[in-house]
Amino acid sequence: MKLATIRRGGSAVAAVVDEQAGRVFPLESDMISLIRSGERPALAGEGVALSSVELLAPIPRPPRNIFCVGKNYHAHAQEFTRSGFDSSARDASEAIPTAPIVFSKVPECVIASGEPIRYPTGVSDKLDYEAELAVVIGKGGRGIDRADAYDHVFGYMIVNDVTARDLQAHHKQWLIGKSLDTFCPMGPWLVTADDVSPETLGVRCWVNGELRQDANTADLIFDIPTLIEAISAGITLQPGDVIATGTPAGVGIGFDPPRYLARGDQVTIEIDGLGRLSNAIQ
Repeated sequence: MKLATIRRGGSAVAAVVDEQAGRVFPLESDMISLIRSGERPALAGEGVALSSVELLAPIPRPPRNIFCVGKNYHAHAQEFTRSGFDSSARDASEAIPTAPIVFSKVPECVIASGEPIRYPTGVSDKLDYEAELAVVIGKGGRGIDRADAYDHVFGYMIVNDVTARDLQAHHKQWLIGKSLDTFCPMGPWLVTADDVSPETLGVRCWVNGELRQDANTADLIFDIPTLIEAISAGITLQPGDVIATGTPAGVGIGFDPPRYLARGDQVTIEIDGLGRLSNAIQ
């Protein structure tokens, strides 16, 4: 089932999406309340035309920081270490992490597909894109075993982990460079777990129509159950928590010379079954 958050009568409400018919069916609750309820929504009425509503990010403001995973595809881990921006490895021998590298993005940086990514003039001039599969937690818990991890997943969506590489290097940690305003495009849908096989999803990213990233979640170094087990070992996961699972090779700093984003660039990300997330740099 595809779910969206739409603006209706001045309020943000969750809605079921029938993409093929081009219609949405508004619900009585917001997305976080729906996730916390644990209930599968039922369609009611004729719905409204998808083209007639404003689509927001599926979770317009996550209830707390987004959990993000760094260097979680083998080829990207190698390109990141070669780039000179990797504070987690001294050389190529340490490029592949031995445990998940987890950082966060502040929830206020989330925007919807179609909204502009703000170019941070005077703050950074090394903007990069990162196409990622995001996991949304449905049932909270602490000390979740990897064998039970998928029982705690509500669904999946696309995230662009936009990054200011110069700030990432300057501060020698990742929060600030990952959390500038508008640096977390998300959407367009949240697809429930029963409709997704997350182990073999194609992940692709284009910049101005040029394919830059083309990989598969089968290439993850640490799979989704491992990430949930590692994060929940001492942190209680809550319904609505978002885990961005990492980006594959092909980011801007992976090129020689690097190919950073500029004003007017269009970044489009597609993950099998999850739709297309597209944002321009302004």
